[in-house]
Amino acid sequence: MNVTTSAPPPRQAKLVGMACLAVTALGWGLNWPATKVLLQQCPPLTARGIAGIAASMVLACVAASRGEMLAIPRPYRARLIRAALLNVTAWMGLTTLSMLWLKAGEAATLAYTMPVWTALIAWPVLGERLTSRRMAALVLGVGGVAVLVGSNGFSLGFGDLPGIAIALSAAVLFASGTVLGKRWPIDMGPVALTAWQVGLGCLPLLLASFAIEHADLLAMPWFGWAALAYTAVMSMGICYLTWFAALRRLDAGTAAIGTLLTPIIGVVASALTIGEPLQLPQFASLLLIVGGIVLATQQREWPWRRWLGLDGNARPVAD
Repeated sequence: MNVTTSAPPPRQAKLVGMACLAVTALGWGLNWPATKVLLQQCPPLTARGIAGIAASMVLACVAASRGEMLAIPRPYRARLIRAALLNVTAWMGLTTLSMLWLKAGEAATLAYTMPVWTALIAWPVLGERLTSRRMAALVLGVGGVAVLVGSNGFSLGFGDLPGIAIALSAAVLFASGTVLGKRWPIDMGPVALTAWQVGLGCLPLLLASFAIEHADLLAMPWFGWAALAYTAVMSMGICYLTWFAALRRLDAGTAAIGTLLTPIIGVVASALTIGEPLQLPQFASLLLIVGGIVLATQQREWPWRRWLGLDGNARPVAD
């Protein structure tokens, strides 16, 4: 049966959620240089498929050791398949596919519009209002990503339209998975749930790799296997576990904005580990993204909206 614990106080839950979000952004960011090393030795769908299946098997063992039920309750089977396809298959598969037409930076810019789509979808589905603070946080966060990857220049043309459509589809589908997961949660143990989502989500990628890729894993050097192990353990395992944990404790918009730290960490980690240049735009981007996250996590709405009568229930604000 599921492992249950008493719910922590709201403030404590939010702090735990922010800590989980930080681990997620750090782990996914550090996966950038690991992925760059891995993809020089292994095709992308093969790498993601193998890492995901391996991670799901390890997570399933951990779940069983914790006493979590691995059987999927019948009422949640459709939800689980939908969540796996949106949160894992679509995000990883489509962002990879978009790079057949786009540069990595261009694909990242479009994919990390995800917080915008999350905020738009969460408004009617979850009732998370597009407050002035939330809108400003989105502008700062997405602007920071644009500064980060736009510093190398863009060359989008008519021939890039398929890649643009695919990258934006990845962002919209991941955002939909984020919001729908909040709206219709799945009552399973957290580790077992993550194991199923990662495994089911990566299975189509692995099957597709058999059809369109020709990987020679036996010829892969040790550092390729090390990068694959990191992707499996950290990116596919621990980070998805902490992402879903953060999503249970934070509103969907805040969690999505927090993921904007991922490309910043990725650029810094790439500079430190594989010698990619680190310049002023990266620091400017960091300031914009951190500013957006700070705004998104503030509890109080800006008082000038009430002073101007923009909140339907205007009342005096004590400063």
